Amino acid sequence: MVSKKNVSIAVVKRLPRYYRYLADLLSLGITRISSMELSERMGITASQIRQDLNCFGGFGQQGYGYNVESLYKEIGTILGLNNDYRTIIIGAGNMGQALANYENFAKRGYKLVGIFDINPNLIGKKINNITVSHIDTLEDFVKKTKVDIAMLCVPYEQTPSVAEKAAKCGIKGLWNFSPMDLKLNYDVIIENVHLSDSLMVLGYKLNQKLLEEKERQHK
Repeated sequence: MVSKKNVSIAVVKRLPRYYRYLADLLSLGITRISSMELSERMGITASQIRQDLNCFGGFGQQGYGYNVESLYKEIGTILGLNNDYRTIIIGAGNMGQALANYENFAKRGYKLVGIFDINPNLIGKKINNITVSHIDTLEDFVKKTKVDIAMLCVPYEQTPSVAEKAAKCGIKGLWNFSPMDLKLNYDVIIENVHLSDSLMVLGYKLNQKLLEEKERQHK
């Protein structure tokens, strides 16, 4: 496996999808697969698959294809899933609670170690066996407990100050669920997640389907 810093973000964003499909193949007992067979399952071209994987070195063998288990492990390594990242959630409302109870994060190596909020009705409450603490205790918590990623589930107007607080504590990764495209002048990596964007893409596709049906009806 070769690590390259200049791999396009489009390729990186496809890696988790490869990882999921390979996990499914392993669960089905499939030990090897060609790029053509994988393309049929994933709905992308075999050429695209080969190009993506070649960004990190040669994995397949001509005439054999890909060893599913080996490729699964290699992509997991590329994605850093063997690093056992320690995470916290800031904002214990509906979104924060949903993330706290999502078991697949732990399976992927993201261990939840803390949950924080400012709401007195939530402080002291247990979510997935973790007690919600006040945000004012964050700095002391990070001094005692290694934290790699903070999941931000706070209102729009609070996002910059909460993010800055997390960055000042030395947390290097922020997963931002507010509708803001967050930017900070700190040495921190930010991934902004806009759930409504995906929903609007679905709405677009549905609208196109309706328009096509109307066109067929008028022919």
